[in-house]
Amino acid sequence: MRIDAYNQIQAVYQAQAARKPQATAKTGTSFVDKLQLSSIGKDIQTAKQAVANAPDIRPEVTEPIKAQIAAGTYNVSAESFADKLLEKYQASII
Repeated sequence: MRIDAYNQIQAVYQAQAARKPQATAKTGTSFVDKLQLSSIGKDIQTAKQAVANAPDIRPEVTEPIKAQIAAGTYNVSAESFADKLLEKYQASII
């Protein structure tokens, strides 16, 4: 799940136009080197950090399912499973 979130964030930032680097100024016979991070680069770093800090497992979703499995009451409809499998397959083709 975390990879999907990262890819979506990356796609948003790739959709924006790339900025041209600025030339460094000459001062006499020596050159001055500068490093300037773009706001897009900073935004990507912030997004990566947010994804890294997000939990991999949501206990509010998994705990009820674990309890049903432990009690032997968790049932999966084969038809429902097949429908969702086909949806995923068709989405990957497009």
